[in-house]
Amino acid sequence: MFNFQGKTVLITGASGGIAISCIKKLYQAGAQLVLSDLNIDTLEKFTSALDPTGERILAVVQDVSNSQHAIDVVAATVERFGGIDIVIPCAGLYLERALKDMSDQEWSKVTGVNLEGVFYTIRAAIPHLRQGGAIVNVASMAGHKGSFNHGHYAASKSAVLNLTRTLAMELAPNIRVNNVSPGLIDTPMVRQLMEEKGEQLLDQTPLHRLGHADEVADAILYLASDFASFITGETLHVNGGLYIAS
Repeated sequence: MFNFQGKTVLITGASGGIAISCIKKLYQAGAQLVLSDLNIDTLEKFTSALDPTGERILAVVQDVSNSQHAIDVVAATVERFGGIDIVIPCAGLYLERALKDMSDQEWSKVTGVNLEGVFYTIRAAIPHLRQGGAIVNVASMAGHKGSFNHGHYAASKSAVLNLTRTLAMELAPNIRVNNVSPGLIDTPMVRQLMEEKGEQLLDQTPLHRLGHADEVADAILYLASDFASFITGETLHVNGGLYIAS
């Protein structure tokens, strides 16, 4: 359905479940991919299996909370592929701690990945984004309604929602910027939460199941594609109805 032939896509947090689904679909749709993660060994094993020739995939190490890393990754992207068409910041950190017990370091660690990491990568990419390009940020249902014992996560994702709206205004009309807000998706990030509250949360979800990473990836690809050519500054919820029911 999607055609990304000749498009260059930069994805951070590329070893995560949602990112992996995006990468497979984008590769099948013809994209050139620059993939970054702290876990470079795992990422390189995955990319070498997907693209043995290495012609369309470049894997690089990136700590998204480090602004210089963002500059370096974008420079490597431009050197290899000449520019950028699509940016998908997928790096995320979901840790549990009540706000009253949270240290400065814990707050900074989570917001450094989930908010500053998005800002640093996008800021570095902006001068190299080709006309007609797109940015798709990965927010969360927590950014809309809060999250018990995950205040740093919820606050950072809420900030991403407004960062997206601001970017949509600042980068128009040449670049579109949108969010996908996943709910409960069957990835390692939510396993502990499901062990503690899984039955209750599924009962509150109208579709009565977890989402799959592929379902979020399809939403991301839609917003990145020409099918969404008149959509910017918006958020697409992928949560089986949990947000409206809660």
